[in-house]
Order: sequence, then C-alpha cells, then structure tokens
Amino acid sequence: MNIRDIMKYIESEYSVINDTPCEICGGNYIADCLEIDIINGFPYDVCTCVCENCGYEKTFTFSAPFIDENHFKKTKKTMN
Repeated sequence: MNIRDIMKYIESEYSVINDTPCEICGGNYIADCLEIDIINGFPYDVCTCVCENCGYEKTFTFSAPFIDENHFKKTKKTMN
C-alpha cells in the first residue's frame, strides 16, 4: 500500500466520523486523539472523539491494514 492509498483510507475514516451524529444530542464529533493499537493481533486506528455540543466522548475503531505489526511493535518498545 503506498502513501496515497493510506491517505485515502484515513480520509474515509474521518468521513465516517463526520457522518456519525452524537448519540446524545445529534451534534458533530471532533477527533481528540488518534492512536494505533494492536487488538487481538490485528492493527487498528483508534480515534477518540468528543461531541462539539455536549462533550460526549465516543471511540471509533478502524482496521489499519497499512500498519506493519512487527515494525510497529519494535518502534513501540523503543519509545517506552
């Protein structure tokens, strides 16, 4: 997967977030924190969002097939 494909993939994640109204008030979510995480052996983009109206927090989890799990684990170990 090249960088253009990765950017399109991430843009589609933000489209989902932007098209999802707040469960509480119907407002729009704003991305607060984006992390890469390994869940059950698979890489995911985990985006924590906050409603701009009421402050309700929601976490969106997207598959991240563009992440090399082995490289990610090595990098994460050096950062901790």
